[in-house]
Amino acid sequence: MDFELTEKQKRTKKTAAEFAKNELEPIAAELDRTKNREKFLDVLKKLADLGFMGIVVDPKYGGTGAETVSFCLVMTEIGRACASTGVTTSVTNMVAEVIQAVGTQELKEKYIPPLCSGEFAAGGFALTEAVAGSDPAAMRMSAVLDGDCWVLNGQKIFISSAEFAGVFVVWAVTDQEARKGRGISAFLVEPTFPGFRVGQAEKKLGQLASPTNELIFDNCRVPKENLLGVRNDGFRIAASELAGGRIGIGSMALGVGLAAMEYAAKYAKEHVEGDRPMADRESIRLLIAENRARLKGAGLLLLRAASLKDQKSFYAKEASMAKLYATETANRACHDAMKIVGDYGYTNGCPVERFYRDVRVTAIYEGTSEIQRLIIARELLR
Repeated sequence: MDFELTEKQKRTKKTAAEFAKNELEPIAAELDRTKNREKFLDVLKKLADLGFMGIVVDPKYGGTGAETVSFCLVMTEIGRACASTGVTTSVTNMVAEVIQAVGTQELKEKYIPPLCSGEFAAGGFALTEAVAGSDPAAMRMSAVLDGDCWVLNGQKIFISSAEFAGVFVVWAVTDQEARKGRGISAFLVEPTFPGFRVGQAEKKLGQLASPTNELIFDNCRVPKENLLGVRNDGFRIAASELAGGRIGIGSMALGVGLAAMEYAAKYAKEHVEGDRPMADRESIRLLIAENRARLKGAGLLLLRAASLKDQKSFYAKEASMAKLYATETANRACHDAMKIVGDYGYTNGCPVERFYRDVRVTAIYEGTSEIQRLIIARELLR
């Protein structure tokens, strides 16, 4: 088994690391504090210019044409600097991928290039509802065919990038008589379609630069050609894309955890208590070592899942394992980093405080840790 990255993957990782260090890290705290939309959109456009908004997308649609392993590496480096930017990048890549996977040629040509180029600042993934979070098959939003349009009615909640996304993948029930999960379809919805509006922004704990909103569909008319894939096959599409999205979120969480422990280790070496650095304490050294080992293991799980996806092998179980372990490990790393840094780590001026807030949600969205355990158990016992 070869654990070495290719030269192309090494270059991609280096480019992402340099961008994160030079462009993201200096403004991450400001974005968190002020939610400066102009600066945030400028960063997203720069990522698009680097090819990071369509990493595995075919170059004929404006993508980079790289592998999921490269996507994993990029997301980790972005996560080190700014989780708000990371989640926007991950979701936009996921939207471009789903259109490439199941969209008609016309839909691919219309919507993927603007996502990759930055003409669309982001893409939106509209699956969650108030009654359908961990169980998306329970959704109630409806879509009824009326002449040349589908008419969508209902609400979606907790939708990332809703305020500036150029296109949304939206799921709705198209067969009310079908068995649960069987009568759902996916659609591509533009924010200018009549009957669509973005609701209020959520007040969140972390990832504050990335807006999260409710979407409201009030007799929203969507051209019937914007049906994505096959009618009533939307739940399968969602399940497939969520598996890939878990690699992105897990990788981003890994980056946050690495950044937290790197800061804590540096602080421990430089901060003197009494007559010696904190890093001389055995308890501190053990915390740093254990967390670094766990984070390294999480990275290998993520790369394994990404590699299976690139080989077009079944990877859902491995993606859930990687997402579960990476996000839980990153949460623990941020918690332990705060313990190492102490009172200062609990203040707004310390990066660890932001890492601690930003990482928590990674164990919740794209499927909670409990859902990942259920998926893993189902596959193991199948």
